[in-house]
Amino acid sequence: MLKQRTLVTFSALPVAVFAIFVHPAVIGLVFLVVFGLAAHEYVSLLKAGGQRPSGFFVVGGVVAIFLARYLTGFAADAWLLPLLAMLTLTRHLWAYERGRDEAGTDFLASLGGIFYIGLLGSFFILLRALPNGPWWLMTALFGIWLGDSGAYLIGSAWGKRPLTPRLSPRKTWEGYLGGILTGTIFLPLFALLFYQFGLDPAASGLTLGRAAILGALTGIFPTLGDLGESMLKRQIGVKDSGHVLPGHGGMFDRVDSWLWGAPIAYFTIIWFFL
Repeated sequence: MLKQRTLVTFSALPVAVFAIFVHPAVIGLVFLVVFGLAAHEYVSLLKAGGQRPSGFFVVGGVVAIFLARYLTGFAADAWLLPLLAMLTLTRHLWAYERGRDEAGTDFLASLGGIFYIGLLGSFFILLRALPNGPWWLMTALFGIWLGDSGAYLIGSAWGKRPLTPRLSPRKTWEGYLGGILTGTIFLPLFALLFYQFGLDPAASGLTLGRAAILGALTGIFPTLGDLGESMLKRQIGVKDSGHVLPGHGGMFDRVDSWLWGAPIAYFTIIWFFL
């Protein structure tokens, strides 16, 4: 398992770095594919639990939000989000008339996928659009990765006290605290590496202290995203959302903590660092 996780991670790393720096549209397309697949797995996951969210509207809604973020930032939210909600409700009203008695909860399941995956995931597009956006996006992704990896490695080696015995018995307090410390200590080292490639810390706002803060925050909170997906899988009775990534499970399994990390990093940066 660890060997597969490591191989997948380090195989994807150079591709991700290239996509981040070559052009905003390239990494935007990568994120669109990643979160579109996660949305598809979300639909399949809930269908396995007896709900029938609309795959067309969930995946289409996520794609629409990502495209709007890329083209307009927050400007389209005032009309796009209500429109998605109304169109989705119309779809499930039609399903009810055709005999689907649980169409009301199906509608809520569809909205959950559109807004949870689409809104939160699209903050990666907004991170790339910031001044010195490639560096901020790299910092956020490395912070999330360090928190995940530190929690997994330290929890596997020394974890004894379950963090959430019902939701995810294998997650431990030792792993959770280890993930926070890993991000806090090692993310500034990545910032030092960035400086070697020409990043000016004074001009960018990415100082070592701020990198440590981001490392701590992306260790503390994104775990809740991981636990949130665990709650869905536990209720439905499945282990993974898919099998796209060896050692990681599905794409939704991979991005569950990203969904929290992206908005936390974005608002921390724009409120306190820029």
